[in-house]
Amino acid sequence: MRPAPVLLPFLLLLAMPLAGLAQVAPQEPPLPAPQAEPAEDGEEPHGHPQEGDDAAPVPATDDLDAADASGSKIPLAEIQRYVAVYRAIREAYVDPVDDRFLMQSAIEGLLLDLDPHSAYLNRDEAESFDEQTTGAYEGIGVELQQQQDRTLKVVAPIDGTPAARAGVLAGDVIVAIDGKPIAQVEGSEPLRGAAGTKVTITIVREGRERPFDVEIRRETIRVTSVRSRMLEPGYGYVRVSTFQADTGADFRKHLDDLQAQAGGRLRGLVLDLRSNPGGLLTAAVQVADELLDSGAIVSTRGRAPASDTRFDATAGDRLHGAPVVVLVDAGSASAAEVLAGALRDNDRARVVGSRTFGKGSVQTLLPLGNGDSVKLTTARYYTPSGRSIQASGIVPDVELQPDAKLTGATVPATAIRAVTEAALPGHLRGDEEGDEYQPGSPLPGDAPITAALAELKKLAGVASAPAPRRD
Repeated sequence: MRPAPVLLPFLLLLAMPLAGLAQVAPQEPPLPAPQAEPAEDGEEPHGHPQEGDDAAPVPATDDLDAADASGSKIPLAEIQRYVAVYRAIREAYVDPVDDRFLMQSAIEGLLLDLDPHSAYLNRDEAESFDEQTTGAYEGIGVELQQQQDRTLKVVAPIDGTPAARAGVLAGDVIVAIDGKPIAQVEGSEPLRGAAGTKVTITIVREGRERPFDVEIRRETIRVTSVRSRMLEPGYGYVRVSTFQADTGADFRKHLDDLQAQAGGRLRGLVLDLRSNPGGLLTAAVQVADELLDSGAIVSTRGRAPASDTRFDATAGDRLHGAPVVVLVDAGSASAAEVLAGALRDNDRARVVGSRTFGKGSVQTLLPLGNGDSVKLTTARYYTPSGRSIQASGIVPDVELQPDAKLTGATVPATAIRAVTEAALPGHLRGDEEGDEYQPGSPLPGDAPITAALAELKKLAGVASAPAPRRD
């Protein structure tokens, strides 16, 4: 297997093609040069080459009219408006403002309102992503989505980390750290810190009347993406907590171990994707390919032709047709939804749990010459049936309700709702998004596993029943 690129938390990323896996259309989309303005249909985009690019140099000019007339499609009136505001701030703001600060703010503003997943990452933020790629960093172990008011919504706690052990749940909103409101906390990674140090977070949780504090001791977080065990003789359980470069190989190993424990062949498998925030697209494709004998797995489509890709399964179902139940909840996002959608659309698995997060977009990381990076949404992904789950998620075949004792709820379980893609300000509009949308819930604890096993036994019974004779 070729090495995969960096894993970015909560991103669906295209990686290199996999050995032995059929891929139709282009490979990983090339990173486009930043464009002055999107080109019209049928026209070539007009980009500005960055340092190190092989593109032809663009003649410099201070004449904005000439730039506009050259066909670069730069909106002259908007540039003049920007310059007017820039000058007003420099000349009239109550305190002097550094030019570099103003330009940095303007660059970040270009991405701010595109969608919740496009962003400008400074050097420190980009390096923090690299740390998480290795599966080892110091912190509390939680995937976060920053809101416009700077509060931090929990996408999912990572299995086995201090945050998970402390009872942090998908959908929790962190409003203060060590007693300081989020708006007063400095730094891009406020929950990071040396292993052994403590941090107190103040959480607002739907179903709880008041905010409450949780003290957590930071640790060196080493993420193990795949775990497994036997639930009952013949029935296996695999938990995938995130999709990293080695997840596909680890899944195969765990599956083979379970098969050996079952005497050579499992009667069925529970695949647990609860609170899995996503990761590498190709890792999810690898797992799907282990369970499929044929058929499409996922496709991606964007404005640029190079963003159009499709992955198909190769022959060989590692479970030999034994039934599969996929367990999901509101924290199942991105690549986790790709896997659940691929297995269901191919009639390979039944989905049990609650509606998933609904992140159906692909991000591409564009490194810049100064160490910063741009994270840009470049495509939507589609399940084998051609459906986009953007802002709608995957609705399970069998719906489960959360245990109020585990969530600490003081209101009915039906009122406990986690953060979803559809609730994020500025999210991409989904094809199936509507007013009737009802978000899912986090499903902690072992009760959902028990329910999934019961459903799996039903499938195993159906699969093992002899076909009626026709005499």
